[in-house]
Amino acid sequence: MKSTRLNLCKIFLPAAALNHKPVNSTTMKSILLSCLVLVIMACSSSKSNPSARNADATVADDYGYSETNPIKVGGVNSGPANERRYLERLTGPNGEPIAYVRLGSCCPFETKNSAWGGMLDRYEIVIDGDPEKKILYLNMYDSDKLYAPKGFKLDGK
Repeated sequence: MKSTRLNLCKIFLPAAALNHKPVNSTTMKSILLSCLVLVIMACSSSKSNPSARNADATVADDYGYSETNPIKVGGVNSGPANERRYLERLTGPNGEPIAYVRLGSCCPFETKNSAWGGMLDRYEIVIDGDPEKKILYLNMYDSDKLYAPKGFKLDGK
């Protein structure tokens, strides 16, 4: 155990190791506990929370509302499932539930992810308590960082 303590001292306290000053077990425990706390704090602050990320992000006014700036959920073979996963995470601005209906495909475009090109999917979205229907454009071929369009939130499911 003594050699392990000395090795730890050389890693964490090189000056003490060079001076050959003994480090007692209480000091070593304090140092290790401090390091552990710092690592835990660093890891917890770097976690990616989609809702928090979206709150800080500035998205274009037409993000998702325009065929020229669709929501890129990606996943050619799993594209429809990715669209549904994205829409299931979408809520109103205050967390209200939404309902959606696929209106069909439109708007052909070129993509490297399909030999024949791609088509956007149009969805009609209704936010609970809001009579205004919104139309969103989703791209199941290409992927990008996902955000909520203006007037929506991502709930992080």
